[in-house]
Amino acid sequence: MKIDLDTTPDDHYRIDAYQGGLISINGEHYTSSLIISPGKVIPDWPPSVFTDLASQHIEQIIQLKPEIIILGTGQQLYFPAPELIARIFEFEIGFEVMDTGAACRCYNLLASDKRNVAAGLIMIQP
Repeated sequence: MKIDLDTTPDDHYRIDAYQGGLISINGEHYTSSLIISPGKVIPDWPPSVFTDLASQHIEQIIQLKPEIIILGTGQQLYFPAPELIARIFEFEIGFEVMDTGAACRCYNLLASDKRNVAAGLIMIQP
């Protein structure tokens, strides 16, 4: 799905489109799970499916020190284990969980509002 909202500053990362097996960011195509923040893209984030998600993957997002974390869980919405959520809350970071398509749209909205947001996006399977 192409995302038309384009109010993100030019020097920030913005999701252009997503579909099964592909996320396009600032014109570059990614084919695996990733982490995105306004100032950084971390490709090849290890959880390829939701059941792979572990504490070390959440720690990678926490290290970016965002004010809010969005977790995109793939094609469907799944909720992470309580201990993973608790770890995020230890740092007083806001946390939202949604399917990856919704997470892409939410990330763009918050980034365009100049919020310090980071999203861990598990790739939608093709």
